[in-house]
Amino acid sequence: MGYSKGCHTTFHHRYHIIWAPKYRYKVLHGEVRLRVREIIRQVCEELGVKIINGALSKDHVHMFVEIPPHVSVSDFVRRAKGRSSRKIQQEFEHIRKRYWGQHFWGRGYFSTTAGNITEDVVMGYLDRHIGKKGFSPSE
Repeated sequence: MGYSKGCHTTFHHRYHIIWAPKYRYKVLHGEVRLRVREIIRQVCEELGVKIINGALSKDHVHMFVEIPPHVSVSDFVRRAKGRSSRKIQQEFEHIRKRYWGQHFWGRGYFSTTAGNITEDVVMGYLDRHIGKKGFSPSE
């Protein structure tokens, strides 16, 4: 278990986060999938969030991330969902028509720490879930 360090902190805050498009439509494929992945990576870089592992299924985003103490989980998810929703609807007309109310993502998200299960279980699940087409840092 490695700890991360900030200017005045040492931390190990890892979260398992899942969210889905509105109505759980299977729209995360092709160019949309790649663009969502790129936008989420940009948000992570800006906030200092480290992607441990992740997967983009056709109907949900599944991430295991390390979030620094100065960033709340809700703020990270709000920014990732908000920016990706806005940009996806601007760039893809078929998405804009399907989600006419400017709400691409569903209202909520699921978040848990890796406290009840080991990180190896989460990592194994993510590796089996989608394979190598996710957010793994080695890509």
